Amino acid sequence: MITTPNDAYHKPVLMREVLDALQPGDGKLFLDVTFGGGGHTRALLESNPNCRVIALDWDTKAIDLNAPPLKELFGERFTILWGNFSNLYKIVKKEKIGPFDGILADFGTSQFQIHQRPGFSFSKDSPLDMRMSPAHQLTTAADIIANYSEKDLADLFFTYGEERSSRQIAKAIVTARTERTIRTTTDLVQVIEKLFPVKAFKAARGIHPATKIFQALRIAVNDELNNIQSFLSTALGLLKPGGRLACISFHSLEDRIVKQFFLKHQDKLEILTPKPVTAQDDELVANASSRSAKLRVAQYL
Repeated sequence: MITTPNDAYHKPVLMREVLDALQPGDGKLFLDVTFGGGGHTRALLESNPNCRVIALDWDTKAIDLNAPPLKELFGERFTILWGNFSNLYKIVKKEKIGPFDGILADFGTSQFQIHQRPGFSFSKDSPLDMRMSPAHQLTTAADIIANYSEKDLADLFFTYGEERSSRQIAKAIVTARTERTIRTTTDLVQVIEKLFPVKAFKAARGIHPATKIFQALRIAVNDELNNIQSFLSTALGLLKPGGRLACISFHSLEDRIVKQFFLKHQDKLEILTPKPVTAQDDELVANASSRSAKLRVAQYL
């Protein structure tokens, strides 16, 4: 059975499917650009005693908490680096690493970040921050709520949250902030819940009315979609012939970027997943986070 160093931090998804896609073998070198709880990295290292993994994360807490146990277990076969995968070109050049037999990216937000980082969860009162790595970002979600125009907020919620009530919510926020500063998750949730009572909204759409607003703010604060674009462009040039690129997405915006990138570069990539791979029934039961996970894989020609 494949184990993970810290399921409390984050329970990784599509573990079997990732191993099938990357095919760990003797002497192979892999790059995991979203180390997080270390689950996928550990699975790769456990699956073959002679492969190596270099892992990357921009969350220092993830590294401090989850890297030491893997270093103790796997020694020189495991290397951890701090940095954002959008800066992968600079990191690889500085560290003089690669090319790779496989590169993995899991674009999901960890359960640890959702529940422990300020601003990520609308079910917990905390400062409206949402920065995954304060060392990399200056702007917080509270800054966006305080300073964006009504139109810009509506566009943000519609584009990044795919929220069809974006204009109503943006107008309510602009009205509310004239009366008091929206500083916390609770402040923002209360504005939204005045528009859409939770029970009725959940009955109609199956989610809390703040869900997509928080998603949009998180994407904007962390520049997530542009980071994915930068990562993909760099990763393409870091694969060995026959090397594989595996990307796990959790919402349609991410998945669309990966799909379009693979299609655009069919002169260099063979798409191994015409349709995205999703979780099997047993994983769906064991891990609710896997319900929205989609894996796409391509092989460098």
